[in-house]
Amino acid sequence: MSASTVKVDRKGAVSIITMCRPETFNTLSLELAMDLLAAALTCARDPHTRAVILTGSGKAFCFGGDLKAMSSKSNHVGPLMREVVSYMNSAISQFMRMDAPVIAAVNGTAAGAGVGFALMADLIVAGESSKFNLAYTGVGLTPDAGVTYLLPRTIGMKRTMEMLLLNPSLSAEKALEWGLVNRVVPDESLLSEAMKLAEQLANGPLGAFGKSKRLVAQAMGALETQLAVEGETIALQAETPEAQEGMTAFLSKRRPNFSGE
Repeated sequence: MSASTVKVDRKGAVSIITMCRPETFNTLSLELAMDLLAAALTCARDPHTRAVILTGSGKAFCFGGDLKAMSSKSNHVGPLMREVVSYMNSAISQFMRMDAPVIAAVNGTAAGAGVGFALMADLIVAGESSKFNLAYTGVGLTPDAGVTYLLPRTIGMKRTMEMLLLNPSLSAEKALEWGLVNRVVPDESLLSEAMKLAEQLANGPLGAFGKSKRLVAQAMGALETQLAVEGETIALQAETPEAQEGMTAFLSKRRPNFSGE
């Protein structure tokens, strides 16, 4: 499969999905959300795919939502957000419930939805210079991409709230210490190390892997319900003056004024 914003290459039994909006640091547009869903469906239905790697092109894994596109649709941002998250949420469900193990190879920065895309993977391999930042509340928005479902189950509630409220930028080593990622490797060997892990998994029992993934997902609770609540919440919040100020300030490279003073 090849699309304008996502590329899927298969090497043996491993499918490599690359987000291809390097000029925007792979920010999530409607087209990217649609292409990610198509890529997830392609891999889930491909009998030759036994492991999947998700990564980003250029200098970043994914910078989160496309704030420029959202800001330009200020009067219609709610409907846009609902459309984007509908495709994104479907993609996340497919990745988490497909038989093939999914590895996120995080290069550069994962911010906002980019953190969710990493978390939806079964394993995360991070380049040593990678960083993780939720960034949502910094621009007056609320989390999406399964962050409120997956992050507290991964690093705990208090560390999740620290990331949500204070927006620290976690280094790869700190992310490893907090249990957010499985491995940290040199940047130059990120894909090769992810490929080694994927090939190891591709030689394993695909059916047992898939059933185990779904058992763990079921044990964690209602993923799709939380995704729907997240999507509606961020769509409503994106229409508020608070969010409009946050996005405008970010694009203008100034500090937002949320107090109104």
